[in-house]
Amino acid sequence: MKTLKQWIPSLVIAVIITLGFRTYVAEAMKVPTGSMIPTIEINDHVFVEKLMWLTDIDYNDLVVFHPPVPEKEHEKYVKRVIGLPHDVIQVKDGLLYRNGEIIDEPYLNEEIRYLYGPVEVPEDHYFVLGDNRNISYDSHMWPTPFLSKDRIVGKVLMVVPTHVFWQ
Repeated sequence: MKTLKQWIPSLVIAVIITLGFRTYVAEAMKVPTGSMIPTIEINDHVFVEKLMWLTDIDYNDLVVFHPPVPEKEHEKYVKRVIGLPHDVIQVKDGLLYRNGEIIDEPYLNEEIRYLYGPVEVPEDHYFVLGDNRNISYDSHMWPTPFLSKDRIVGKVLMVVPTHVFWQ
């Protein structure tokens, strides 16, 4: 009984620190879909930094967020930031255009097979697309195509492939 009393405070403190770290600092998450293939494969894990007040969001950053879709707003998605506030985004002829310029996207496996835009990204919002563009449920398909800054959970710092966990 004496040993148990000695360990309880340490265990409680460890649990509180762990929960606080996961909630406010960083968290590992599993990606269950193929919307980011080839960058993130199905069941890969991502390490997400959640200190958004310390973080700038820029082009090509991978972010985890709650989508602006009512029936999906409690889920977490991961996509690539394509457009920042005031950018004009368009997809045509299989290519992505930002502010009238073609964007080189070496991370794509195939040409984009849809047309979209042009749209201008509002203040405090982002335009995000999956790397597997033709099947990704992202900004180009949402009723409200822009991701509000306050819906972002965090920025992906590292992708850990599934095979690392299963060897």
